[in-house]
Amino acid sequence: MAVSNVKQTQIHPSGFTFLDALKENNDREWFNAHKPAFLQEQELMEGFATALLDELNSHDVIETASGKKSLYRIYRDTRFATDKTPYKTHWSGSFKRAGKQRRGGYYFHIERGNSFIGGGFWGPSTDDLKRVREEIAHDATPLRNILSSPSFINTFETLKGEQLKTTPKGFEAGHPAIDLLRYKQFLLVRRFTDDEVLNGQFLNEASQTFKNMRPFFDYMSEVLTSDANGLAL
Repeated sequence: MAVSNVKQTQIHPSGFTFLDALKENNDREWFNAHKPAFLQEQELMEGFATALLDELNSHDVIETASGKKSLYRIYRDTRFATDKTPYKTHWSGSFKRAGKQRRGGYYFHIERGNSFIGGGFWGPSTDDLKRVREEIAHDATPLRNILSSPSFINTFETLKGEQLKTTPKGFEAGHPAIDLLRYKQFLLVRRFTDDEVLNGQFLNEASQTFKNMRPFFDYMSEVLTSDANGLAL
């Protein structure tokens, strides 16, 4: 099946099929023998990523230059890993928002039985985390309003990410917003079934999922680009 004859705005079953085979044969000899198939599937994913980038730019401003540049390499860094298999068994990519005033990042992950659209703040700096916690401690209502909105709940259910088991330094254990102050990451995740991923509407659903992150991103961007007095940094 020639790539030029395939509609590239959706995920195709062959992408899953290739990954299934790779999981069963995760070694360099097999991969090199099937390099043409990999390159074809990678090109299809680039086509989907390009279409998704176009969708994103219709409701946000993205710095990432192309769908191709958004994709992560399939080669794993095994230098410090217990798992020494050389290849990832999923497709994934991310998009960076343009400008210092736009915070938060977009991510997609395609894998049989484990596909999701995500975004947020995976590894905020110490200063950023401190600033966000200060804002939450001062007034958690704006953030709670976002997290309790029907759009947020229907799309992401709840805020996700690693949390402290103890009280963050400088805050009281009995603080009314302690549940939010314990977050070390701020992640938004929506999972999709394999059938949903292969559906022709997946591109639109992925774009709408990213769009539904915006109230959260806008809140975090305002916090992280201003000081405790609300003055622009």
